[in-house]
Amino acid sequence: MTVASIQRLRVMFVDDEPAIRDVMKIELPRMGHDVVMCEDGQEALKALEKQPFDVAIVDLRMPGLSGWDVIEHIKKVSPETEIIISTGHGDMDAAIQGIRTGAYDFLRKPWKMIEISTALKRVAEKRTLTNKTIALESRLKAVEGSPDLIGHSPPMLRVKKLCEKIAPTDSSVLVQGETGTGKELVARRIHDLSPRSNMPFVPVNCGALAQHLVESELFGHGKGAYTGADKSRKGLIEVANGGTLFLDEFGELDKSMQVKLLRFLESGEVRRVGENEAFHVDVRVVCATNRNIQKMVAEGTFREDLYFRINTFEIPLPPLRERKDDIPELARTLIARYLKRRDVPDSMLSADSIAVLKQHEWPGNVRELANALERALIMSDGVTIRPEDLPSHLLRLAGIPEAKVELATQSSSPRTLREIEMDMIYRVLDRHNGDKPKAAIELGIALKTLYNKLNADQTKVAG
Repeated sequence: MTVASIQRLRVMFVDDEPAIRDVMKIELPRMGHDVVMCEDGQEALKALEKQPFDVAIVDLRMPGLSGWDVIEHIKKVSPETEIIISTGHGDMDAAIQGIRTGAYDFLRKPWKMIEISTALKRVAEKRTLTNKTIALESRLKAVEGSPDLIGHSPPMLRVKKLCEKIAPTDSSVLVQGETGTGKELVARRIHDLSPRSNMPFVPVNCGALAQHLVESELFGHGKGAYTGADKSRKGLIEVANGGTLFLDEFGELDKSMQVKLLRFLESGEVRRVGENEAFHVDVRVVCATNRNIQKMVAEGTFREDLYFRINTFEIPLPPLRERKDDIPELARTLIARYLKRRDVPDSMLSADSIAVLKQHEWPGNVRELANALERALIMSDGVTIRPEDLPSHLLRLAGIPEAKVELATQSSSPRTLREIEMDMIYRVLDRHNGDKPKAAIELGIALKTLYNKLNADQTKVAG
């Protein structure tokens, strides 16, 4: 699949004049679009039942159902379809009224091909912006960790080099690594370095989707596809059209979805749930997992043909314990993010604290490091993070006596009730290695209350 300069659109052309239909049946595909021809309004309604359209070019004056009838029906069953009115000179007032009631554009007969091409180009640009907005919202919800690949250790330099090699191509990529290593950041790096960088990047956490909703989320659904589907909806694959689709934890997909994903990867075609007609999308797919897919293939829980299809290029992402030289840079980047600053001075993290951080094996990888630093930042004086500000289990692993930990965290002046309460909260969080739901249960408070208390403390430090 390649990126076209103009996004391919699914066009429904409705006109009762055979000569015009014959010409447009040739010219619209030449412009790079898929087209369905309809000779009257009734045929247009039938076409709308079979598949979704990006744009409908509708002649106003037709026998039987008029263009207005078709337009009204489109607005009801497919509000996302852009409408271009085709009209003669005498219908200009009606065309203007159509624009006021929601049509995207109008063409006055006899129109030229350049006018059709320009109008469709504007529709494509609008839809690209719409998809990018949807993708941005999805990305902001899913975003986690640093916005870039941080580190200059040999393992990370290898990852960056692989990203640079694969990015200019359209090959599918498999990113493998433990939980919390930053697999999504690798996918974003590939996207940002690719020719698709100005198009949507859509992350999908397959493990977080309910099994009965996976197909609808990925492929979309038509109106009435199931109870509650009162209107058609784009799937995330369609939203990513022209850009990159990132399927995180794709090893969690069941066998039936593996079949559907394989079919899409091989054909580039999407069929919404509850609809019969398939349509083409241009998407680059990057997959990621923390599971051993080869073992799953051997056990029969993952399709071998799908594994070979997604594994055109593999990028192994090293765990944090194998790149501890990156910890100082990672730590300063994470601290800057918490403080909403571009960067922070090296002195923000003491040398002794860095030594403690490097002694830990970080089974939770960068995500665990981020949680530890968040806690340390709240406990610090806001100027320098010292060993005593770090979670107590890190200090014990570093060989710092428990008594010294207790002494270091005590204040020489009387403490407020708020300080005593927060000290208790952090002790419980330490016992559960930062697991907030478990800590909330032990503390006997709601999880939302725990987050509010932590956020209030963090705001106080950051302010």
